[in-house]
Amino acid sequence: MKSMLRTARTIASKDLRIELRSRVVTNQVIPFAALVMILFAFALDSDAVLERVAPGLVWLATIFSVLFIVARSFALETADGALEALRAAGVDPMGIFLGKTLALATQLIALEAVLVGASVVLYRADVSASGGVLLVTTSVLATVGLASVGTLYGGLAAGAKGRETLLPLLLLPVVAPVLIGATRATESAFGTNGIDVSEGWPWLGLLAVFAVLFSVVGTVAFGPLVDD
Repeated sequence: MKSMLRTARTIASKDLRIELRSRVVTNQVIPFAALVMILFAFALDSDAVLERVAPGLVWLATIFSVLFIVARSFALETADGALEALRAAGVDPMGIFLGKTLALATQLIALEAVLVGASVVLYRADVSASGGVLLVTTSVLATVGLASVGTLYGGLAAGAKGRETLLPLLLLPVVAPVLIGATRATESAFGTNGIDVSEGWPWLGLLAVFAVLFSVVGTVAFGPLVDD
């Protein structure tokens, strides 16, 4: 266990250092996600419609951004055979999975904070104190689920030909429960269409099940998938 946690910490630290030096998330992914929000604001051009769809747009932009972050993360690992070298050296695959998941989750939390702020500015979303607690809990659970499934399928597609187009085909159908649950919970947090905050809490059960399921499956299956 100590070895696995040490490996996870090292992998996560390495990925985050790469991001801090390259600033791809800061300079490319976050502007892309913000641009998606802005384009929808221009396309819909109706305050009433924008207030209704704001929760869904936040999570759609997040999921689209996950594809970029995951693809780049594993492209760096496979470009010079780093992932194969780690496995050949006997590094615990569970630690690799947890480390990359943690790094991805950290980047997603930062992205989601920006997108929620954009929804408040562009779509006039209103978040109360109780809604803020629900929104934070929703973001944490959804982030764990997205990071886990993103790392699992990123590793699966890493060595495949055409991985740039394969990853969206694998990932997008699987994350549908996160999109549904997070959108419904965020609607309650924003008070969209007069929905009470209490109506959003049951959706967290779906997000929690998804997060736990793919965290466990990814931890167990990541090694065999990468080896194959």
